[in-house]
Amino acid sequence: MPKIKVPKSAPSIDMTPMVDLAFLLVTFFMLTASFRMAEPVIVDPPSSVSDKLLPENTIMVTVDDIGRPFFGISNAEAKVNALMKMADKYKVSFSPEQIKKFGGLSSFGVDIKDLPRYINATENERLKFQPQKGVPNDSLKNPQLRDWILYSAQEANGVFIRERDKAKELGKDFKGEKPRYAIKADGAAKYISVKDIIKTFTDMKIYRFNLITSLEGGASTPPPAEAKK
Repeated sequence: MPKIKVPKSAPSIDMTPMVDLAFLLVTFFMLTASFRMAEPVIVDPPSSVSDKLLPENTIMVTVDDIGRPFFGISNAEAKVNALMKMADKYKVSFSPEQIKKFGGLSSFGVDIKDLPRYINATENERLKFQPQKGVPNDSLKNPQLRDWILYSAQEANGVFIRERDKAKELGKDFKGEKPRYAIKADGAAKYISVKDIIKTFTDMKIYRFNLITSLEGGASTPPPAEAKK
């Protein structure tokens, strides 16, 4: 009796569920992602051979090529809380929408009285915003930069403590770190401009901070490096 030959066919895999899953993930990330706003000023920092990365929880002062100081803080919650303290001290009002937008700003370089108008401006308008003379840093008459650093440090440290205690209660590992300070100056900035920022830190008894540089001999957009002071 002849053997019955079973027809052979190549195995196939139904990829439809995989495609559906991929589109679901893409849709999820598109709906939940938040886009980072553009920097108000672009600086070209001097190079160094240090390849240490910038810490996440950072309070940073940026100095452009003409010596204007710009202030930024990476922790959005601390940034908003610091804004409320500054608004109370300098008697400036902010709407809920402005407060929400401020939490997304990377940095700014305007007097607090001009900050509501700066927040309302579009990204293109912020690049040409006037007057944009930098955050006032007169230790006697208008010490806004010192106050921004002070209030931001208080709020960022408070966020750090709350997150650490919460992780401890849940029995989870906590890898956060206390707020750190940094100065990022353009390579063409005059030394006196950077010296004024350093003096602001030291007057506040802050003697440990990072100097942000670009990696020497690296790519056109190298990762930030740090040098400890």
